[in-house]
Amino acid sequence: MKIFIDNGHGQFTAGKRSPDGEFREYYYNRIVARRITSKLKELGYDAELLVPEDDDISLTERCRRVNAWCLLHGKKNAICISIHFNAHGNGYEWTKASGWAIYTSKGNTAADELATAIAEAAKTNLPAMKMRADLSDGDIDFEEDFKILRGTLCACVLSENGFMTNEKECRWLQTEEALSAIAKTHVEGIVNYLASSGKEPTK
Repeated sequence: MKIFIDNGHGQFTAGKRSPDGEFREYYYNRIVARRITSKLKELGYDAELLVPEDDDISLTERCRRVNAWCLLHGKKNAICISIHFNAHGNGYEWTKASGWAIYTSKGNTAADELATAIAEAAKTNLPAMKMRADLSDGDIDFEEDFKILRGTLCACVLSENGFMTNEKECRWLQTEEALSAIAKTHVEGIVNYLASSGKEPTK
């Protein structure tokens, strides 16, 4: 099983930072994504950082990279997890919106079980964070038409790991405690999902 870890945005993406400019989303996305990828490799999984560049690689190119692999090896043999931090408001003022969430494309998809597994790990590893959920269709994930979700052939989820526009949450997200817990959440969720699917590490 190929595991693509997508580190959202790039160093020149407009906005995508806290109101005071101290938290730049691309930077923290990459910290978390690299930790997830490294730990999965250590555990024997075939994990790959989708965007090793610091530049903002287009969503079209990100999807192309995933799909090129899927076309060669089969879409059921890959998953993609896109790492992000959330924002609310006009970007210039702190707001009260907070919490963790995970997204899939619309409808019943192959990504639903992956999203649920990561969300369950989030409940354990991020106990102080509000768990944002859409339970209207029987599971925790929100459904959106994000291009990385609808444009990839394999199961793909997008996690929003707290609000960089909430001052208290933003300060915590910059700590080692938070970064470690967020990375651990994804690793545990992915491993549990693969175990339930009968997918063992490659080594």
